[in-house]
Amino acid sequence: MDKIDFNISIVGIGLIGGSYAMSLKELSLGKIYGIDIDEKALEDAETMGIIDKGYVSPEIPLKDSDLVIICLYPKSVKKFVMDNIDNFKTGAIITDVTGVKTKILDEINYGLREDLDFIFGHPMAGREEKGLKFSSKEVFKGANYIITPTNRNKCENIKLIEDIIKKIGFKNIMTVTPEEHDKIISFTSQLPHVIAVSLVNSNNLDFDIGLFTGDSYRELTRIAQINSELWTELFIENKINLIKDIEIFEENIKKFKEAIIKEDREMLIKSMDNARKRRKEMS
Repeated sequence: MDKIDFNISIVGIGLIGGSYAMSLKELSLGKIYGIDIDEKALEDAETMGIIDKGYVSPEIPLKDSDLVIICLYPKSVKKFVMDNIDNFKTGAIITDVTGVKTKILDEINYGLREDLDFIFGHPMAGREEKGLKFSSKEVFKGANYIITPTNRNKCENIKLIEDIIKKIGFKNIMTVTPEEHDKIISFTSQLPHVIAVSLVNSNNLDFDIGLFTGDSYRELTRIAQINSELWTELFIENKINLIKDIEIFEENIKKFKEAIIKEDREMLIKSMDNARKRRKEMS
């Protein structure tokens, strides 16, 4: 990109917002503003030198920002946009980081000003912890990024977002419809979190299992260290897709259980061989 003084506002200076600020600061595109209701987070971000100035009230930075990255929970994204619809700079590009798209996209686009371009995005990156202190520019290195464009998005603005995303370290950028995004993410992200939480909550042993675990349990349950408020919202907002995936999983684990009961070695071997092959074929 060849823009000069391309100012950016990051809304929500937590784990992802802070990681964006760290990464974008190195590109020297223009001013980077932080917007958050947490004054301490803003002060810390200024002290760290990853934002030029922090604001609790968004009016001033929004009027000066060419790009606005909203790092809030899904329902809060819509509220922020609608509450500040008159504050955005003319022609501003807006994007988000939320893990659900269809419902929020329709609701936001319905009330969006004609001169604003909201390009919905989803960085497939993060950590189990939350908060600015856990942010890192390394979290984006080699990660995947999903864009769910609509007919109202301008090609040059999508290209600009893609250029920035690549410059801060993302490896693969995938473009899908909002409906495809929610269906895919239900299986690849939300279902694994449901399984990890369920596995940890299934422990009925009277032992400190931490002394008895190997890599298998640790790797399967790492994501059970979960931001419960965020993931509750994600699960409910995408419940139609997620319930279908849970039911398919239940059916598969039921078949596995029955094969063990019947000592059906052929079925067990076939199932595991098929899983190993499909896992190996993943990019």
